Amino acid sequence: MSQLVRYELSGQIARVTMDDGKVNAMSVQMLHALHDAFDRAAGDSAVVVLRSGRVGIFSAGFDLKVLASDDVEGSHAMVKAGAELALKILSFRTPVLGVCAGHAYPMGAFLLLASDIRIGVDGPYRIGFNEVAIGIPIPSFALELGRQRLTPAYLNRTATTGEMFGMKEAVSAGFLDRLVPAEGLDAAVEATAEALTKIHLPSHAIVKQRLRSGTIKAMRAAIDAELTIERYRELARDRSSVNLSRAG
Repeated sequence: MSQLVRYELSGQIARVTMDDGKVNAMSVQMLHALHDAFDRAAGDSAVVVLRSGRVGIFSAGFDLKVLASDDVEGSHAMVKAGAELALKILSFRTPVLGVCAGHAYPMGAFLLLASDIRIGVDGPYRIGFNEVAIGIPIPSFALELGRQRLTPAYLNRTATTGEMFGMKEAVSAGFLDRLVPAEGLDAAVEATAEALTKIHLPSHAIVKQRLRSGTIKAMRAAIDAELTIERYRELARDRSSVNLSRAG
C-alpha cells in the first residue's frame, strides 16, 4: 500500500487512513492509492472505515496547484480519478463509514457524500463545495452526488456560491450524519463499525444498488460525457484562472 494511504484489516473491518504529511490533497497519487485500498477491501469483503491521519483536516480536496497550472492532462487525470473513486464508494458492496475530524473541501466532501455513514467531530471546521468561489465550475458527477445526499436548499447554496458550512450546519445539509466530541470519536467509530459488520451484507449490497441506481447511472453518464480529455481541453480554454488566494 502507498505511503499516502494506510490499510489495516482487523476481522471484518478495513481501516483506510489518508496521510500525505500535509493536508491530504487529492493528487493523482493519493487517489490511486485510495482506489487500491478500496479494491483491497472489496477483495476482503470488509466494512471500510475511511478517515484522515492528520489533525484538523479530512482533505483539502483536489490539488489546486495542478488545477491552476497549464497541465490539462494532469488536471483531467486527477479529476477523472476522483470521480471514479466517488462512484466506486457510492456503489461499494460493503458499508463505508466516513470519519471527518477536520475540514473537508472537494474532493474530500465528495468522499463523505459517497460514504454510507458519516461521523464528524464537533469542532471549528468547514465542509462544502467551494469551487465557484475560486473559479472552477463544479463537475456534473459531483452535482449528481450532491443531489443524492444533500437537501436541495443547501446544495444550491454551496454549489452556486461556494459557501462552506460549519460542522453543525453540515449535519443539517447532509454532509454528515452526526457529530461527536473529539474525545469520544474513536469509541463512536469503533462501535459504529462493529455494528455495521453485523448487518446482512448481501442484502446491504442489493438495497444500496436499488436505492442509488439512478444516481449511479447519472454519475456514470456525467463522467463519460464530461470528463473526456477532449472535453476537458475545451473547458480548460474557456475557464478563468483558479484563484488560489480564496481556496482556504
